[in-house]
Amino acid sequence: MGRIDPEGLNLKDKVVFINRVAKVVKGGRRFSFAALVVLGDGEGTVGIGKGKASEVPEAIRKAVEGAKKTLIRFPLKGRTIPHRVVGLYGSNSVVMNPAKNGTGLIAGGPVRALLEVAGIHDIVAKSLGGHNPFNTVRATLDGLMKLKDFDVVMRMRGRGEEESIDKEKSDEDRGVKTGSR
Repeated sequence: MGRIDPEGLNLKDKVVFINRVAKVVKGGRRFSFAALVVLGDGEGTVGIGKGKASEVPEAIRKAVEGAKKTLIRFPLKGRTIPHRVVGLYGSNSVVMNPAKNGTGLIAGGPVRALLEVAGIHDIVAKSLGGHNPFNTVRATLDGLMKLKDFDVVMRMRGRGEEESIDKEKSDEDRGVKTGSR
């Protein structure tokens, strides 16, 4: 997967988490701030970044620069994702299910922030395992990277678009539910 150039994109950033970090030195404590930021264009491109500095705005700026370097693109199916997916990172796992139009974005905390900037409007997501926001965001990103577009999968399997459309129609004729909603 190649690197995505952030110059041509209309990117929105969202701060997910800011943490005050203390380093104990001889004269007392030195405080710095760690920021977690998600960045996306609202059309299926998203990235995450982490920055650390002695001031909050500087930490956020560093995190945004880091997020621009980690941009990935994933397939969307209208306002939702193409299929169910589970993202894993560390002890965290995020289960994401596609939803019908009008359902809304049902997700909590860090997962919600990432999905909002990614441009997903109808989804049901559940975060399982730990509650570390850094790992939760990474697990969500892992799940989005695992998404596959229907047409791409059919080409990988060596089937033409006509075959897949004919199969869906024959399934509907027999009364079999297909994966599309």
